[in-house]
Amino acid sequence: MTVRIGIIGAGVMGADHARTLHESVSGVAVTAIADPLIERAQAVAAATGAKCFASAEELIASSFVDAVLIASHDSAHAEQVINCLEHRKPVLCEKPLAPSINECQDLVDRQRDMGRSVPLISVGFMRRFHPAYQDLKARVEDGTIGQPLMMLSSHRNVRSYPDATSASTITNSAIHEIDITAWLLDSAIESVSWHAPKSTSQDPGRQDPQILHLRTADGALTVVDVFLNARYGYDVRCEVVGEWGTAELARPRPTIINGQMTASTQYADDWRPVFADAYRRQSQAWVDSLISGRRSPLATAEDALQAIRAAEALVASMESGGATISINHNHTAATMSATEHKERTVTNVR
Repeated sequence: MTVRIGIIGAGVMGADHARTLHESVSGVAVTAIADPLIERAQAVAAATGAKCFASAEELIASSFVDAVLIASHDSAHAEQVINCLEHRKPVLCEKPLAPSINECQDLVDRQRDMGRSVPLISVGFMRRFHPAYQDLKARVEDGTIGQPLMMLSSHRNVRSYPDATSASTITNSAIHEIDITAWLLDSAIESVSWHAPKSTSQDPGRQDPQILHLRTADGALTVVDVFLNARYGYDVRCEVVGEWGTAELARPRPTIINGQMTASTQYADDWRPVFADAYRRQSQAWVDSLISGRRSPLATAEDALQAIRAAEALVASMESGGATISINHNHTAATMSATEHKERTVTNVR
């Protein structure tokens, strides 16, 4: 069986997904591409043998498409996922599933109301498929370091994307750390707070870097630094501190150059070389689940909802001067806006 995949979005992420599926994933054919910039869609289509579509709606409805991968702008995700649900087509949506709690909750509710034993929505938190993160999780689960007490994580980019904000640093970049924290510790994030030093002169339009505190239900505290204009290279770090020892994320081992009395190494310019295998393994796992008819092993819509709750709570903390914000994971709390959430929980400052 060959699964025919349509890809919405032909920018950096969409083009990479198309290339990975076409060249490195078995049991799949990229048959359709849609992008508002037709030249981008045509370039990806030419490389994969796919057909171009004028709109996401046309692609989703097409008889040439069995499943859909969404790599469009964050603001379009919710509407496009709803369209996939209406056409009963499995969908892998890049993070975030939707840019707000209300929209994520709506997608969770719509999928639940369909009553399917195999959900249609999968979410692209690809770090769960990174071998080093998987090994780190295994060491935590097998008790090698004892009960986890702290996690220390870093997410550093060479440069930030233009026209972004301090809030989007959390909702678009740090959302990876939010998801991986809950996944690694197998414990929901119950409270958060936001902090920051002075900002870099490289990006005066946003607060950068940022420090995030995430406290999970198991009592562990995670400290994340997010620095989108670190300049020196793309760098992701993670260490779990337990009662008996620590476990640290294995980092890429680039070539070391020795010369002129110094040793030097090079970092990647962005996430793609670091996580290329994670994307491939995630895509293969998704396709395998479609072929077998089994539940997808990827992050779920419910996982994405928990992540956006934590992200919006962090934005609320930022807007409240660093107050600790409690996260209520029931349905009522999920329907609050970030402002409402801030107003109702700001009294829970610790």
